[in-house]
Amino acid sequence: MIDRLEFLLALSRERHFGRAAQACGVSQPTLSAGVKALEDMLGTMLVQRGSRFRGFTPEGERVLDWARRIVGDARSMRQEIDALKRGLSGTLRIAVIPTALGITPRLTTGFRIRNPQVRFAIRTCTSTEVLQLVDDLAVEAGITYLDNEPLGRVGTVPLYRERYHLLTAADSPEGGRASIAWAEAAGLPLCLLSRDMQNRRIIDGMLAAAGGDAAPLLESNSVSVLSAHIRTTRWSTIMPVGLAEALGLVGDGRINAVPLVDPDVSHQVGLVVPQREPMMPLTAALVAEARRLVAADSVSMPQSRSRR
Repeated sequence: MIDRLEFLLALSRERHFGRAAQACGVSQPTLSAGVKALEDMLGTMLVQRGSRFRGFTPEGERVLDWARRIVGDARSMRQEIDALKRGLSGTLRIAVIPTALGITPRLTTGFRIRNPQVRFAIRTCTSTEVLQLVDDLAVEAGITYLDNEPLGRVGTVPLYRERYHLLTAADSPEGGRASIAWAEAAGLPLCLLSRDMQNRRIIDGMLAAAGGDAAPLLESNSVSVLSAHIRTTRWSTIMPVGLAEALGLVGDGRINAVPLVDPDVSHQVGLVVPQREPMMPLTAALVAEARRLVAADSVSMPQSRSRR
């Protein structure tokens, strides 16, 4: 029964029978037979079939909600029993938006010190994908925006506020300034994240509201690509200063991070986890670590936070 519900969750994530089967480590006929057996047991169609996956029926969507609860409870039970026997172990899977990569090692490093038997699997993806992965139990947690788009049924721990800076060559006219307006930044040779990223949608909205042109000369879904271009000092970008520091883009005197103003905006970034009680042990431990990190920052860095 649990295996069949796992098949259904995989199908919800992958939207494709073959990929769902691969994710579950079974053949496609095995997955299809499992879903069909679930339908026979419940006496209703769950999946709209054709030459390819077409979605779930209304009954299927409701069964998905139950599958998330039942599978989540089963995993929590197994994790808790394992933790009682051997201590916290296993793999902690976290989905992270690209602009939050700067905070991620601080969270995982503190967690690893307290839980040395736990391994990590971290993937970067869009904010929409983060929430979908959390909802489908494909990850134990995500790091994403908390205040810019609907979150759905998740628990949250605010981590920091994302503020935006223009990264540009220190010897450029803009690089020596104390601040720069959004409208002015729009006229520079910008490279930005692709439009499927919420960070890009935020930036586009700010540039458009300021009367600027939100049309970069280069866009990519990879912060590594942006970083490589910025290092040439021939390109500029807009990104949170914390990410710029994590990428090593500032500090050597070649590139400056200039605060963007008119207006000075920020967005809340935080940890999101499945909203369920009891939490899975790995998830609960990560939430506790996130709260420790926030408490430490509020004590040790109040002045630096107020300046950003």
